[in-house]
Amino acid sequence: MKQAPPPAAVDLFCGAGGLSFGMKQAGVTISAGIDLDPACRYPFEVNVEAKFYQEDVAGLSPEFVASLFPEGSIRILAGCAPCQPFSSYTTKGLMREKDWELLSKFANLITALEPEIVTMENVPRLELYEIFEEFRGSLERAGYEYSYSIVRCAEYGVPQQRRRLVLLASKIGDIELIPVTHTKKDFKTVWDTIYDLEKIEAGGVSKLDPLHRSSGLSKRNLKRIRSSRPGGTWYDWDTKLRANCHAKTTGKTYQSVYGRMSWNELAPTLTTQFHGFGNGRFGHPVQDRALSLREGALLQTFPSDYAFLAKDEPVRIKSIARLIGNAVPVRIGEAIGRSIMNHVEGNNER
Repeated sequence: MKQAPPPAAVDLFCGAGGLSFGMKQAGVTISAGIDLDPACRYPFEVNVEAKFYQEDVAGLSPEFVASLFPEGSIRILAGCAPCQPFSSYTTKGLMREKDWELLSKFANLITALEPEIVTMENVPRLELYEIFEEFRGSLERAGYEYSYSIVRCAEYGVPQQRRRLVLLASKIGDIELIPVTHTKKDFKTVWDTIYDLEKIEAGGVSKLDPLHRSSGLSKRNLKRIRSSRPGGTWYDWDTKLRANCHAKTTGKTYQSVYGRMSWNELAPTLTTQFHGFGNGRFGHPVQDRALSLREGALLQTFPSDYAFLAKDEPVRIKSIARLIGNAVPVRIGEAIGRSIMNHVEGNNER
């Protein structure tokens, strides 16, 4: 019996490669990654070992994307359109058409290319919007079977409270995400993930790893973090240390800002601002500083040696933190990849 070619994926909005790296770990061939951000090129090409194209997905032609797949392969089109318009952190009321243009473009590419398999990852709130209903409608009209679920990432080995919407679609048959791999009793915690890293100070950097570095703290914020306890809030501080916004009614609802994480719990959902003590519960459990870049990457389940920039390049904390915070956690990418491989192998056996 002639062996079927391995599934091959083109990753739109690929970022630093979290989704692709995870899918590759599961056995999926990664043909290419596409993103508008030039900072994605190095981590994607070095770690995923696939070609990176700096292109605006909104301007891609179906012919170009089609040319990236190996001939005869089972084609996977993967995409995680920027989720800011649908995020709970977005405060604006009505969404504008341009906010969902990239998701619509993704749907148009699917319709034009008709890849055998499609996967999309986004924020849970996306399912509340009409654009998601339209996206699912386009899949149905194109003849896809699909499923989606709101995934608690900790149930797939990600040491965060993060939840994500994961969709899988196929022209081969029914497709679903694999069952959860972790239960509450064996969730990976902050301790499991970062406890053994070298101790550094605020504004310091490891002698062994240039990405294990943290942002500096002002004298006032240093006093604040020293007054903070793991899992606590700014209510624990002397009133003189509290920010003016904390005195307002609206400020009282944001108790996790300026907070320390707890060793034996999940980390909060990492954002692109995880390097800042005042941006969420991103304080180290015991050291007087915010998370380092490497700690953020580990909490996103990147391997400890994942390279985000060349050795001779300067480390710009905000730039690297954006890549890490925007990434699909690698373990979620691996779960998606395993789901696809199981789906393909199961249908080949029929």
